[in-house]
Amino acid sequence: MTSTPTTATAPAPAVAAPEAEHRTHAVLDSAVGPLTLVAHDGVLCGAYVDAQRHRPPDERFGARVAVTDEPFATVAEQLKAYFAGELTTFDLPLALHGTPFQRRVWAALQEIPYGETISYGELAQEIGKPTAARAVGLANGRNPISIIVPCHRVIGSTGSLTGYGGGLERKRFLLDFERRTTKEAALF
Repeated sequence: MTSTPTTATAPAPAVAAPEAEHRTHAVLDSAVGPLTLVAHDGVLCGAYVDAQRHRPPDERFGARVAVTDEPFATVAEQLKAYFAGELTTFDLPLALHGTPFQRRVWAALQEIPYGETISYGELAQEIGKPTAARAVGLANGRNPISIIVPCHRVIGSTGSLTGYGGGLERKRFLLDFERRTTKEAALF
């Protein structure tokens, strides 16, 4: 059997990734540092802290726009209320792009009450996959919408702070902030 040799061709010129064509982003200063907010077709699909593990390359975020442009103005308003201790549940349309399993985990994250935590094993139980704690952890680490989809509320089975794409210092800050805000609200 003979094979036909192939000829290498010059690579095609670089163009924006197809998904970047309909994406825009804005950067919001927050209590945990700059948050890069990303929208796809006008719906929030990303909220990334700087140096976040699994953060896509900036060129995938689309054109930078003002944080006062929608949907970012509404997102920014709710994040500011969250960091002021005035908002405990976000009410935003989200475009969560991931595998069906990841989306299931991310949906379950949104059910964890403000100021509370759950272990990876408990979250696996919640989604009907009791032996999938490790897979839940991996999906949790790929959460594209930090804070709003509260992956910081998932901890180790011993109560230890384990992995957080934005760094353990941020996870500790967010959990302490929510607990403190919950305690202060209970006093009134």
